[in-house]
Amino acid sequence: MKFSLLLLLVPFVSFSQTKTKDDEIKKYVSDVSSDSLKSYIGKLVSFNTRHTLSSVDDKNQGIGAARSWVLRKFNDYAKNAGGRMDVYLQQEDIQPDGKRIDKVTNLGNPIAFLKGTDPNDKRIFLISAHLDSRVTDVMNRTSFAPGANDDGSGVSAVIEAARILSRSSFPASVIFVTFSGEEQSLVGSKFLADKAKKENLQIEAVLNNDMIGNPKSGETGETNSRTLRVFSEGLPYAELDKKAMGIRNLGLENDSESRQLARYIKEIAEEYVKGLEVKLIYRNDRFLRGGDHSSFVGQGFPSVRLTEYFENYDHQHQDVRVENNKQYGDLPEFIDYNYLKRNVAANIAVLASLAKAASKPEKVEVMVKELTNSTSLQWEKPKSGTPAGYYILVRETDSPVWQKKIFTKELSIKIPLSKDNYIFAVQAVNQSGNLSVPVIPGIAR
Repeated sequence: MKFSLLLLLVPFVSFSQTKTKDDEIKKYVSDVSSDSLKSYIGKLVSFNTRHTLSSVDDKNQGIGAARSWVLRKFNDYAKNAGGRMDVYLQQEDIQPDGKRIDKVTNLGNPIAFLKGTDPNDKRIFLISAHLDSRVTDVMNRTSFAPGANDDGSGVSAVIEAARILSRSSFPASVIFVTFSGEEQSLVGSKFLADKAKKENLQIEAVLNNDMIGNPKSGETGETNSRTLRVFSEGLPYAELDKKAMGIRNLGLENDSESRQLARYIKEIAEEYVKGLEVKLIYRNDRFLRGGDHSSFVGQGFPSVRLTEYFENYDHQHQDVRVENNKQYGDLPEFIDYNYLKRNVAANIAVLASLAKAASKPEKVEVMVKELTNSTSLQWEKPKSGTPAGYYILVRETDSPVWQKKIFTKELSIKIPLSKDNYIFAVQAVNQSGNLSVPVIPGIAR
């Protein structure tokens, strides 16, 4: 019997729950401004270099001036938050490492923490980018390193998200952060990820934006201004040795929390942002490389990298110069602000959807007491938020995305589909249609 026909046999299941766009989130998406993004990137480029080892004392040039400006922008937007947005510089002096840090360096991460309205909701959703820039020589801290796309585009997304979402009243909290030290081996993001782990912060999603503004390939001349890539790990890096047997037994090699987050981003972003395709990449990051989300992956937090479809190596990690009548360097003239606007809107739609939704259902389990060709699931209500019901997500094992959703108001369900052939998950949905991240069931004991 075909998949679609089987689902029609499910008893006591309502298919009348049609998903509609949240008007508040639609407004946030429409508020993203190309002019604002252009102004942010222009200001970032004006600091000459934002190299991590550049001056922290000069008021006009270097990483210190750049991070002070980001803090001022955050403080401006904090005025909209009714006292719920804390702005600060997370900083420490780091010692030379014999690699990419050759002197004692004051490391600083500008942060805006928008506290949720529900004091019992401990969830935190984080959007990030890296503030530092570089030229060809990773240790060159004085040459003009505009960093318009790498990663001025990502920083512009973080600042624009802070501007727009500062007026929100989400039950959960949102962190906006621009890391220093990405080009010097991810030291800034590691600083925050380690602190979050030590303090047991409940970070449920990290959206790390790194180069989201240049749609053109430098080698072939191809342009793709429709597609945003999302990189996510399949097997969880943190404590994989302890989890490997369970993953193998259940066939969940493609279902880490980061991979579930990536699927969620695809669904929400494509729903709210017209003309955008989210391409899921089944790697933690680009081939043999990494980004700031990897620091959070290493601590067990669900984390992904959002990046443009092509990387243009003529305008990444390059000295600014003209060679053979060809312009090299990461200059603002190579940013496509309409493309950037769509990618920023995708971030904002996802953050708002996550922060507005009820938390994930608890103790999601699949019953295995008897061998059957049907599947019975049970779960408990979320710890925070009031769900209108739950979606049971279903996909065949070789499908990259969820294929069917079954709505129920109950806390258990029996589906005439075999556990051998399908993967299942449960997510909460509230009255506004906002969805939690799906939860893969464990085994009922």
